[in-house]
Amino acid sequence: MIRVLLAEDQAMVLGALSALLDIESDLEVVAQAHSGIEALELAMTHRPDVVVTDIEMPGMSGLELAAELRRRGSPARIVILTTFARPGYLRRALEAGASGYLLKDAPSHQLADAIRRVRSGGRAVDPELASEAWSDDDPLTDRERQVLRLAGDGQSGADIAKALQLSEGTVRNYLSEAVGKLGGRNKVDAARIARVKGWL
Repeated sequence: MIRVLLAEDQAMVLGALSALLDIESDLEVVAQAHSGIEALELAMTHRPDVVVTDIEMPGMSGLELAAELRRRGSPARIVILTTFARPGYLRRALEAGASGYLLKDAPSHQLADAIRRVRSGGRAVDPELASEAWSDDDPLTDRERQVLRLAGDGQSGADIAKALQLSEGTVRNYLSEAVGKLGGRNKVDAARIARVKGWL
């Protein structure tokens, strides 16, 4: 049996995914999480073979979850299941250690096939999206991305500085760099551009 942990913050979607996978004779859903932080705790407790996670979840994104599981030495393989058909997200997912990247509007049998494929050491990624992921390089540094994400969420320079333990001048510098690199009119526009590209 392939042991699977599901992480999805929408209860109805989580229930539907679990029901779909329970139909498969060789797959067993051993845990379900409604947030990235809960998924991390459950993954360390249940030691699943595969973690299927959404990208946007409360507390910790699916990309952060994948990176943290890898950092902790978890052998679980990661499949990202998302609505975001954005090359930037795919690229960041693979860099974080994910082995699969599927869209939620794909046929349901593809998820079971992807879980089997990644469990056996392979990858499960849409080929068209994969080719696009390396045609448009993300110009942002990790710190610029953090600052821009918070600015795009409406936080002030002072709030961002406090949250990231930086000076307000340093925050302004990071925002200026990010806006310049992305060609945005201002920080909000730059955050919008980065989100559309899947870089935030």
